[in-house]
Amino acid sequence: MKAEAAARRSLLRHRDFGLMFGAESISVAGSQIGLVALPLVAILTMHAGAFEVGLLGAAQTAAFALIGLPAGVWVDRMRRRPVLITADLVRAALLLSVPVAAWFDVLTLVQLYAVALGAGVATVFFEIASQSYLPALIGRDRLVDANGKLEITRSGAQVVGPSVGGWLVALLTAPVAVIADAISFLGSALLLSRIHAREPVHSPADRPSLVQGIRAGLRLVFGDRILRLIALRSAVANLAFSALLAVQALFLVQEIGLSPGAYGALLAAGAVGGLCGGALVGPLTKRVGSARVIWLGPLLFQPFALLIPLTTAGAGVVFFVVGSFLVSVGVVVYNVSQISFRQATTAQDMLGRMNATMRFLVWGAMPLGGLLGGAVGEVFGVRAAVWSGAAGLVLSTLPLLFSPLVRMRELPDNDTPDGTP
Repeated sequence: MKAEAAARRSLLRHRDFGLMFGAESISVAGSQIGLVALPLVAILTMHAGAFEVGLLGAAQTAAFALIGLPAGVWVDRMRRRPVLITADLVRAALLLSVPVAAWFDVLTLVQLYAVALGAGVATVFFEIASQSYLPALIGRDRLVDANGKLEITRSGAQVVGPSVGGWLVALLTAPVAVIADAISFLGSALLLSRIHAREPVHSPADRPSLVQGIRAGLRLVFGDRILRLIALRSAVANLAFSALLAVQALFLVQEIGLSPGAYGALLAAGAVGGLCGGALVGPLTKRVGSARVIWLGPLLFQPFALLIPLTTAGAGVVFFVVGSFLVSVGVVVYNVSQISFRQATTAQDMLGRMNATMRFLVWGAMPLGGLLGGAVGEVFGVRAAVWSGAAGLVLSTLPLLFSPLVRMRELPDNDTPDGTP
């Protein structure tokens, strides 16, 4: 117990991890404000309908499908820290264009789509580089602890950010609230610029061509039964969740009748579950095993997504709070366990391509989900779209239950994910 406590303290005192932890905290808090503000710009300022809001959600995640695979090859060719800083600066500049255009009364939905798509491209590079940078920053033996802490700060931001975002929208209007998101990326870039850890850079002779690099990433993921399974489950879950998220603002603001401030507060109340999941994943992994925890989290918590479409005005909002709280617990437990496994068992020079391939498959489903949610909402109604997304989240657990993971306690601890030499 003393050794474990010392390990936790040493990680918190790790200078470079502390800077990355702070950068993630600031950036994610701002992103949560933007998660509330940007759709409300479309709804309140541009009077967008269900399909138009769904299209905005699709634009935010389409970059993973468009450039996810080559981005992994490019990230593996470069130092990761400059990639992170550049991505933050690009996102800040794009988001600042929204309030500027609003002030001059020239803001259009087309610009919102362009900003969402451009920021999504920068996010592709940031996410791939971040997951690939962490093992070099703190070592592979502390990845579960590090990822758990990062998920806790992300969940904490999800508690605070939506409430602040809703308050800023109510006080200053939605376009002005987007400024807070842009400032958060500038703060993140500043902290990341102070990290001292050095990274090895491969010589040009060691760098594969773009096509060779993409093929290597695809072979790694599709050639390994566990990675292949994780990709399938995560893609289905993200498809369903994006369909729900695409109409969430319309559902709560227009159909349920919440004010922007109450909408943000409701999202924050549900996000408290992520904090619990981040704190739970370490002890749960030790108790049930690293293989079991991957499928146990979704099995226990995803069915509570069916409470969300039962939400009604007044006391009926408790269905949304309870459902989103418990779903968030399961999401964080699953994400920390499977991401830590991927980072720990993939060679350093393949991390970018592995993460890019996983993101391409998993996040590439998100724009399709956004379009699907918007289309279902337009044709059958917003509540029907919420039911569809919630049902999809529950069904996404099935691939895990028909996998070898249910017969394993611990995942392989080798240099390659499936234990092959």
